[in-house]
Amino acid sequence: MEHIYDMIIIGGGPGGYTAALYAVRAGLDTLILEKMMAGGQMALTHQIDNYPGFDEGIDGFALGMKMQQGAEKFGAKTESAEVLSVALAGEIKRVETTSGIFLSRTVVLATGANPRELGIPGEAERVGRGIHYCAACDGMFYKNKTVVVVGGGNSAAADAMLLSRVAAKVILVHRRDTLRAAKIYHEPLMNAENIEFYWNSSVSGVLGGEKLTGAVLRNLQTGEETQVPCDGVFVSIGRKPASEMFGGQIQLDDGGYVIADESTRTNIPGVFAVGDIRTKAVRQIITAASDGAVASFYAEEYLAEKGK
Repeated sequence: MEHIYDMIIIGGGPGGYTAALYAVRAGLDTLILEKMMAGGQMALTHQIDNYPGFDEGIDGFALGMKMQQGAEKFGAKTESAEVLSVALAGEIKRVETTSGIFLSRTVVLATGANPRELGIPGEAERVGRGIHYCAACDGMFYKNKTVVVVGGGNSAAADAMLLSRVAAKVILVHRRDTLRAAKIYHEPLMNAENIEFYWNSSVSGVLGGEKLTGAVLRNLQTGEETQVPCDGVFVSIGRKPASEMFGGQIQLDDGGYVIADESTRTNIPGVFAVGDIRTKAVRQIITAASDGAVASFYAEEYLAEKGK
């Protein structure tokens, strides 16, 4: 007979491993499927200072490993595999992976969302070392320094305001001649003494060797390039939820995020969404971990109702 798990978690980030920890401590037979490394996007962050319990901060990879070890200590299993397809309807859910087919009574979707990149040379090599995608995570590294923020929506506006309270100077670069952000952001941004605007522009490159020393800005109307000195670049041009394989089964919003409220329950009974893939206001490590604990609670409740 094929083994049927109580819970399969797709994605080994903070939401996934917190769900696993709570699930196995509740006696649920739990499997985590992770295609890369424990921690997900968090593992790419070199210094995390806003997760409670680490007064000197912690490396994202190290925190991911601690989360994995904590869940496995109580019996969770991790399979290094990429999920190829899912069949989520019915009482037994089917997950096909590069390591075979796994069955479960509940599934937690914890595949996260990836930041949209600039697509400039050297970007990948500088992630966390001059190029960042989270001002709340990494802004404090640039106290009294000069930073560039790329984008013109609500996230970019919020990032620019946050960074303006930390950095000496913020250079906001936007492809258009006016912000797309909600009107509530416009006046505070325009009135901030240390925010400078480059309209109709994009970042076409960065300068420096081991240490980033500047950005190359291209005027999209004239093609003219300008080199501006800066210490860091924060990219805030949107995110891409990793939800493609769930479309047609799970309800998604217009941005591709899984529609799930604070209970983390989706439109399919026994299927839950946690962390950055879920519709939510704040996407941080701690809110993903919170989702994981909530999902485990409601999964346990669901299984109890089924008599499992």
